[in-house]
Parts: sequence; structure tokens; C-alpha cells
Amino acid sequence: MKKALIIITLCIVHCTLCISQTIYKFAIHEEINSKTWIFTKKALEEAKEVNPDLIVLHLNTYGGEVVYADSIRTAILRCETPIVAYIDNNAASAGALISIACDRIYMRTGSQIGAATVVNGVDGSKMPDKYQSYMRATMRATAESHGKDSLGNWLREPLIAEAMVDERVYIEGVIDTGKILTFTTKEAIEHNYCEAEVTTFDEVLKAEGYVASECEITEYKPSLYDKLKGTLMGTALRSILIMLIIGGIYYELQQPGIGFPLAVAITAAVLYFAPLYLDGLAAYWEMAVFVIGIVLLLLELFVIPGFGIAGIGGILCVIFGLVLAMLNNDFFDFSPIVIPDLNQALLTVFLGLIFGTVLVIYLISKIGTKGMFSRLALAKEQSMEEGYVGVPTEQTNIVGHEGIATTDLRPSGKVIIDGKHYDAVSQYGDFITKGTKIKVTKYEATQVYVKVDN
Repeated sequence: MKKALIIITLCIVHCTLCISQTIYKFAIHEEINSKTWIFTKKALEEAKEVNPDLIVLHLNTYGGEVVYADSIRTAILRCETPIVAYIDNNAASAGALISIACDRIYMRTGSQIGAATVVNGVDGSKMPDKYQSYMRATMRATAESHGKDSLGNWLREPLIAEAMVDERVYIEGVIDTGKILTFTTKEAIEHNYCEAEVTTFDEVLKAEGYVASECEITEYKPSLYDKLKGTLMGTALRSILIMLIIGGIYYELQQPGIGFPLAVAITAAVLYFAPLYLDGLAAYWEMAVFVIGIVLLLLELFVIPGFGIAGIGGILCVIFGLVLAMLNNDFFDFSPIVIPDLNQALLTVFLGLIFGTVLVIYLISKIGTKGMFSRLALAKEQSMEEGYVGVPTEQTNIVGHEGIATTDLRPSGKVIIDGKHYDAVSQYGDFITKGTKIKVTKYEATQVYVKVDN
């Protein structure tokens, strides 16, 4: 009986051990951006449901956007399940930050980790020191999060992490000034930035005390929805959407009725705000601020004379609505916002506004020219051969005559002169209210020009 109980107990223990050996795996094999951040967040949420013994991050990246790298790093540090990084060739820049956040690091033969200086995503030039300062502190803090050993030595030396950002850091026997630190696999092992050199995923598990054939391995596979959402939240695409919003609204105001430009602007606005709302960043009130801005601009153009408080307020509301939608804030509590997030949001919005303005100017210059833009303007010539004959008009005889503005001139409108109605334009572009006495100053290119008759 006693022997049978021992056998049953051993079987239960064996089964328990087999069940507990659950491994969760996800990969980052591309640039660190909004898409990889969404994938990471989804993977960690899924891992929490699986409740694995170990999470393995299969990493191969040259870096990317600091904002998203910092978000991934924070999520890894806060994860209760141990996460190990398996660097398969490269963990450069933002990839180095993510790797250091992991509990342990394993590197494939011939891999590198380091070179985390913040650079401009357009031309690769080094960003100003305020960006480097934040990255230096982030790298140090991430290294420090692993603590010290029993002798009081850092498990991950923070100064080494800082040297991956700042070429001014000098560490005897490691790096001289004037160079950004990048470790090979063997160098990383020597300086405690890598636990071991491996060649396969199975060897990573073996180094962690697991046998791959005895483990239940679950791998995160991003859904089509996650891929689409990640793409829509990309910095470049959001700038393009802002550009389309601005361009669409402008061209809609230049033509009567409701047409294609407004449809483009509305579609771009939906694509801009929808993923941010689903991600929990954009709130109702932030979208309301954007809509209020549009309404104020419309009131300024069609109801309120001149350009003043409503116009300026509209522009500010549009900008604030677009920026705040990308920031993690709780109504008017902006304490959760960090500087890189704010800089990224401002850069995205202003790039969109600048390129949107440039697009409008460019399209205006091309309307009526050869090519696809020729169809946007009338190009028909009224030649004598086709029976068109120019005749003098009576407008040339009303120069100097007085009349009354029958509508507001902003700066164009309608006037009545000598009992007849004419389309007219304010001579100096100023606003002339309905009922004001006017005087015809000139007639040019079939256009009547007037000014206030003092």
C-alpha cells in the first residue's frame, strides 16, 4: 500500500511538472513602431491568459521610434512573468533598450547589441541633447531595475547602458570617449549584458532549465485587425491623414455644395481618430475639441466678418484635438504624459499641417495646367471661328458711380448701382457690411471693384 502511494505521488508530481512547463513566445523582427508596440501589448495580454512559466522575446531589429520602444520597455518591466530576450543578429538602438529591460539576455553567435543614440528618422542625424538626456536616463534606469548581486555589484552596469547612447562616456577597459558602445555576443557576455551564446531557440530554453520537447510552446500570431490598427497608428500615415483633413476641408470651402473633398476629409478624420479611440488614447472630449475647431473655422468663414477670435480659436482647437488624441491623459490631468510622447505628437501634427499647406499650394498652382489637373478648371477658348464675339459691357461706364451693398462683401458680394445688381469685389479686400454706401473704383477683367463711399 505504501509503495503504491509513493508511485501515485511521483506520477502526480511528474504530471504537475509537465503541465507547468509552458513557454510563451513572440517576436519583433522589424522596425520598432506603432505596429510592434501593438503586437507586444497584445502578446503580453495573451500571455497573461496563458499564464506561462517563461516568455521568450525573439528579437532582431535595427531600432525605431523611441516613444514606442519606451512603451514596450515599460510593459516588459511591469510583466510579472519572467521575460528573456533571444537576440537573433541585431538589437540596435531601441532594440537595445528593449533587450536590457528583459530579465535575461541570450545572443546568437555573431549578434550585436548597443548603438542607442537618438537620431532623426528623416536623415539619420543626431538629435539635440535634450533627447539624448532622456534616452541616457531611460537606459540607466532600465539597467538599474535589475538590481545588484550579493556583493553590491550591479547585475547590469548602468554606465555601460549610458555609453550605448553617449559617446562622451568613458569606461576603463570597455569604451573610450568619442565612441558609441556596441557589444558583440562575446563582449556582452564578458560585461554581464548577456547570459550565454546560443544558436537556436531550443538552446535558449535549455539555458533556462527547460527541455523544448517537454514544453508546451504557444506563439503569438498578430491578427489582420492588429496589423491594420498598427499601420493606421504609424507616425508617417497619421501625418498624411492630417494633410488630407486640412486639404479636404480647404477644397470643400472653395466649391459650392458637398462633394469629394469633404468625403476625403471625413474619411481621413475617422481613420485618424478611430484607432486612437480603440487604443484608449483618444477620448470623446478630445474628438469634440477637434469638431468644435472645425465649426469655429466655418463660422469665421461664412458668418463672422473678418478673421479674429473664432478663426484663431478654431485653429487652436483643431491642433489641440489632434495632439491630445495621441497622448495618454485623463481629461485635463496631463501628469501621465512624458516628454517623448508629447514631442512625437507635436511633430506628427505639425508635419501634417505643414505638408497639408504645401499640398494645397501645390494643387492650386497646378489647376488648369496639363495632365490630370487640367480637368479641374475650364480650359475652353471662345474663339471667333466658333461664333464667339466679344462685345463691350456697360460696367465700364459705371466707374465712379455710387451704390449700396446688398450683401456682405467678404471681400466679394453683390451691390446695386443705378438700380441694377452687380457682382463686386472690395477694392482693398476689406469687409463691407450689407447696406453700406459704396463707390465703383474700377472695372477690370470683367470684374467690378468698389470701396466704401465716405
